[in-house]
Amino acid sequence: MTNGTAALSIRRVAIDTFREHVAYLHRDCTAVRAEGFQALSKVEVSGNGATILAVLNVVDDECIVGPTELGLSEEAFASLGLPAGHAASLQHAEPPASIAALHRKIAGERLSHDDLHGIIRDIAGMRYTKIELAAFVVAANQFEMDRDEVLHLTDAMIAAGRRLDWRQEVRGGPVVDKHCIGGIPGNRTSMLVVPIVAAHGMLIPKTSSRAITSPAGTADTMELLAHVDLPFERLAQIVRETGGCLAWGGTADLSPADDVLIAVERPLGIDSPGQMVASILSKKIAAGSTHLVLDIPVGPSAKVRSMPEAQRLKKLFEYVATRLQLQIDVVITDGRQPIGRGIGPVLEARDVMQVLENDPGAPMDLRQKALRLAGRVIEFDPDVRGGDGFAIARDILDSGRALAKMNQIIDAQGRRPFDWQAPPLAPLSFEVSAPTDGVVTAIDNLAIARIAQLAGAPKAAGAGIELLCRLGERVRAGEPLYRVFARFDADLEYARRKAAADPGCRVGAAGELPRDFTAHPNGTES
Repeated sequence: MTNGTAALSIRRVAIDTFREHVAYLHRDCTAVRAEGFQALSKVEVSGNGATILAVLNVVDDECIVGPTELGLSEEAFASLGLPAGHAASLQHAEPPASIAALHRKIAGERLSHDDLHGIIRDIAGMRYTKIELAAFVVAANQFEMDRDEVLHLTDAMIAAGRRLDWRQEVRGGPVVDKHCIGGIPGNRTSMLVVPIVAAHGMLIPKTSSRAITSPAGTADTMELLAHVDLPFERLAQIVRETGGCLAWGGTADLSPADDVLIAVERPLGIDSPGQMVASILSKKIAAGSTHLVLDIPVGPSAKVRSMPEAQRLKKLFEYVATRLQLQIDVVITDGRQPIGRGIGPVLEARDVMQVLENDPGAPMDLRQKALRLAGRVIEFDPDVRGGDGFAIARDILDSGRALAKMNQIIDAQGRRPFDWQAPPLAPLSFEVSAPTDGVVTAIDNLAIARIAQLAGAPKAAGAGIELLCRLGERVRAGEPLYRVFARFDADLEYARRKAAADPGCRVGAAGELPRDFTAHPNGTES
């Protein structure tokens, strides 16, 4: 039908469908019968010149939507931009133009530049249902993309969104960034690198993701200190004023297809190498960065388990980055255990502020790793000699200039009250203790992260884990290894059961310690 159904009255349905447009019709609506609409049909909703695509749900309860109404989920209502009660019509939607390319990828075929640009345009245009999105994510993971497919995917994700341009500000100088591929709980180095590098005088527009499969992302932790949902123009203004930012990329319309894909990858727990490279590099290039330090942690329970795997991923990042005119410095780091003491937004924010405040009790591993990475970023400065970056970064941190810059960035983004000396931890807790005397020989990143998630992190900001031990430390039987915090009784019980089944910390003899992967001559300094 070309003109759609007779006009229906828009009703805002207060359901968060997270990155998916959903429309609701009552089963007794004439359109359901006359037009043959069925649940999960893809429909085109139109009104007053505005149009969106949505997935249809059919309901029987008039409390949700009546027979003469068209219900729209929160996401769909916001995208259509019309007030409740306004007239709208709907019709069957045409399949996305790229659906044939999707089917070929599901069959294991290699996709071309045009294929991937078409798929990403349709994903960014919200023309794919969650089912179709899941099919693409799984197919791209199962039939691993070759390096040219990853290049095309990255380029397509950049082209689908807006780009920040800093040429006038830097006049040929570098625009820098730092990123970690993730998988290491508590690894909040970005919140230290950004103020250190910005205090050095370099432009560092840092956009970060929220947690995908972890107890907290940089954006989740920074959100305790300042607003991170910054629109495109405001983000640009803050960077021009302060030299840096720590923002969530989802509201700035930078690589919008990536945010849609992340919404599917999160529940599936998928983070394939090709999609990881495209996701990270597209966000960096869209943010206007010309130089990037990339952290790849390696360890028995990290995302990357071996040095050969790290080298393959390093080469893939370098191949794609070089062809998109992004200078990249890949740093392979020790991923055998979490970084810092806190796992979960509140505990991680406390760690960061302790380091910035030069508090004697600050976690030294977080401080040292942040200084090393910040030093590598600072060495992109043509006036800095190679090898001098670490000392420059340390001076900026020790002098208090990094803290002053962080406060400037927080104020510019919109400060939120947070007392790191009395952080708002979740009220319920329990401890996991060493079963015997010995040495801590393993701390499983995946198991520890899962316990923190079951305790409620990152949704319950004060939930998570406080680590009380490190690899190689000697402990006595009954001595606490870590403390778990939860807001709700049910979350506490879920975390307790998981910790009982697999505590994530092993105590044994010193000879059982895993070797440091980054001690390899092609490791950390590669």
